[in-house]
Amino acid sequence: REVLEPLADDLPNAADIAIRYYGLTPGGNFEGSNILHVPDDMDIAAADLGLSAEDLQSALSQINDRLYAARAMRVHPGLDDKILTAWNGMMLASLAEAARVLGREDYLVAAERAADFLTGTMLTSGNRLLRTYNQGQARLNGYLEDYAHVIDALLEMYQSTYLEKWFVLARDLADEVLVHFAAEDGGFFDTSDDHDALIVRPRTLQDGATASGNSAMASQLLRLAAYTGDARYEAPARSFLRMVVPLMQQYPQAIGEGLNAADMLVNGIAEVAIVGNPVQDATKALLKVVRDDYYPNVITALARNPVDGDDTIPLLSYRTMRDGQPTVYVCRNFVCQMPVTSPEEMTQLLES
Repeated sequence: REVLEPLADDLPNAADIAIRYYGLTPGGNFEGSNILHVPDDMDIAAADLGLSAEDLQSALSQINDRLYAARAMRVHPGLDDKILTAWNGMMLASLAEAARVLGREDYLVAAERAADFLTGTMLTSGNRLLRTYNQGQARLNGYLEDYAHVIDALLEMYQSTYLEKWFVLARDLADEVLVHFAAEDGGFFDTSDDHDALIVRPRTLQDGATASGNSAMASQLLRLAAYTGDARYEAPARSFLRMVVPLMQQYPQAIGEGLNAADMLVNGIAEVAIVGNPVQDATKALLKVVRDDYYPNVITALARNPVDGDDTIPLLSYRTMRDGQPTVYVCRNFVCQMPVTSPEEMTQLLES
């Protein structure tokens, strides 16, 4: 009735066309009502109605205008236009990874714009994240999931640009998590120790529609441990995973991201350090190996010039070139294979 009433008599066969094209039935397709959908291609629907595809398209244009005008008379649903830090972190991580895997410069531009917003607007001068942004104002203390997903995003940004600033900020945010969110008996609380007082300080262990802050944080801490060799990052991740072993055994579907982190811990992370100018063809060929093919649990770092001492990113410390050529070190737990210079040798090391 809601669909047919707006279709006045001056639109010939409008009701029949709407019923056929949008799949309307007396019983409805959702809880007794109809959700408009297009069950068949235009040509099939047109043939059933005895019309040409062009005539059907013309009729639908008028029908849609009438239906849109009728819908506009309803009370509009509220618009939730706030910006959430955690969800933007997820999107940023996806854009940054897709940019390097697919070679999409437009994705990287969008990722950089989002990263600049998050680090410029949602980050306080004390390296603390805020939770939400709306109507020009960022507010509320960040939750664990905000930190976890932004750290993930920053590490993906680093691997897409090899700009050290993204790694440094990811590490600094992780340090804030260790100070303000850690629970003495393992894992992390959802809220910081200086959050508004709650009757019970929540600690979500299982994943839902999105990864829990604990699972996501465990994955990022293990990646930071692989970059730095610092046990401060691995220990809390290991502690959390040990805590949720019974959950993994009984309800693995409830902790998917936690299982990803467990896989990192059990099977290890391949640490790939590259020394070379990323704009040179020889270096691009090495980067292509880890960007074109999927290798699980791999992190990459790049130094544009040989590193003769300690580096801000410890994985790059004392990495030199071999025979003046762009060079790759493939390591696990900071124990490295012999450095190689060709994509073929690099592939063999990653697949071994």
